[in-house]
Amino acid sequence: MAQLNYEVLKASGYDGFVLKDAPEKVMQFGEGNFLRAFVDYFIDIANEKAGFNAKAVLLQPIAPGLAEIINKQEGLYTLYLRGNEKGVKVDEKRVISSCSRAINPYAEQGWDKVLELARSKDLEIIVSNTTEAGIVHESESKFDQNPPVSFPAKLTRVLYERFKAGLNGVIILSCELIDNNGKELLKCVNAYIEDWKDVLGADYAGFKAWVNDAKQNIFCSTLVDRIVPGRIRDAEEVKKLNEINKYEDELIDVGEVFGVWIIEGPAELEDRLPFKKAGLPVHVVPDVTPYKKRKVRILNGAHTGFVLGGYLAGYNIVRDCMNDNAIRDYMNKMLYDEVIPTLPLDKQDLKDFAAAVQDRFNNPFVNHELLSISLNSTSKWKARNMPSFIEYVNNEKKLPVCLTMSLAFYIAFYSSNIQELNDKGLVCKRPNGDAYTISDDRWALEFFNAHKSDSPDKLVKAVLSNTQMWDQDLTKIAGFEAEVLKDLKLIREQCALAAFKACL
Repeated sequence: MAQLNYEVLKASGYDGFVLKDAPEKVMQFGEGNFLRAFVDYFIDIANEKAGFNAKAVLLQPIAPGLAEIINKQEGLYTLYLRGNEKGVKVDEKRVISSCSRAINPYAEQGWDKVLELARSKDLEIIVSNTTEAGIVHESESKFDQNPPVSFPAKLTRVLYERFKAGLNGVIILSCELIDNNGKELLKCVNAYIEDWKDVLGADYAGFKAWVNDAKQNIFCSTLVDRIVPGRIRDAEEVKKLNEINKYEDELIDVGEVFGVWIIEGPAELEDRLPFKKAGLPVHVVPDVTPYKKRKVRILNGAHTGFVLGGYLAGYNIVRDCMNDNAIRDYMNKMLYDEVIPTLPLDKQDLKDFAAAVQDRFNNPFVNHELLSISLNSTSKWKARNMPSFIEYVNNEKKLPVCLTMSLAFYIAFYSSNIQELNDKGLVCKRPNGDAYTISDDRWALEFFNAHKSDSPDKLVKAVLSNTQMWDQDLTKIAGFEAEVLKDLKLIREQCALAAFKACL
């Protein structure tokens, strides 16, 4: 079977949108599954629906990567978006043609090709997703390295090439999963300008002013939201898809149907980035913070709010929890009645986002394991659920039933028939006898192991008063200790499912 390229795609009979030639307007640091299922998909739709007429050049971020395969397939790959939309199962296929080529900066003359692209008059946008560890300032990155070590150092060199060529600046869209990613990236670029002050010489002051001129270069903090499982690991399924498609594709990518991109920047970006014109869920906003809060408190907070109780109830994956009426209704009550009222965004927008969460959790194509979500639940409850809890108490002058129960589920999960503390974590048993290992900060695991013989009332007091866990003494919140104790006893004496039902 022939490998995918433009000629093979045409011979296969594919009748979807394809754009073979267009200006290379986008430089993309990263060629992995996420960016190809997210940013490059959005560019592809914008090409079709809004006449963007753009291609992205993908830069391989580390020495081993996908550049060779991407070029062999002429930038083409098949994307499947799978999941639920308003309760309807969706499995959509699209061949993405928004990528022109890939460059391996570590190959011979690879870095020269990157700098040549930097000097292109067509270049308008730089996108990055170099993982959470990518936006760092490393002193070992030097101006004359081919290429410099860190991503921000590479970006600084790219920007300098444009400055020296007398070209306009670019829009920089940082997709790394850290707070204020665009601002942090600009800080790193400025740090390298200082490091390289002597090398830059007479260009130092002008280059620094040009980089920081928002009319030239716009460093955007962004919030990305799409689950991308990536590769299909079942070889038989891949073989079957290739047979259906009538070509072999080594770059098949899979993402969920839901996808939202929030970009912090001036309103003019909506015209320069034609995503809204294409009808895509890409929003330019003055401040990304409320949307980050929305994602953390609704999407992530929902997970942390029910998965520990769901596991104790005997379930192993998220989808099965969504098919249990009591757990699903508990989650929705928590989101709609307790979390949404505390958030500073349009209430209908928040409700729509919460409705999408239920669809996402019920994705028939993703087996999202509860134990994998349970990792580091101490810090997760503090970051995702506690702010909603505190604001609800302050606003309503009463305890939120479901958020209160979520902390009881946390205590029950971390103290369920503790067996031992070993190098891998704290070993417990759930009511059906299955052993499970909790992974968290060592101090948190040692705390629960030290309190494994406590009575319920002593354990609850110890947990709630632990300021290392919560940065405050939660026993000082009126009635909270007694309510958590009551909930914990219900979980232990009856079952977790009874506790979910008791909240309704």
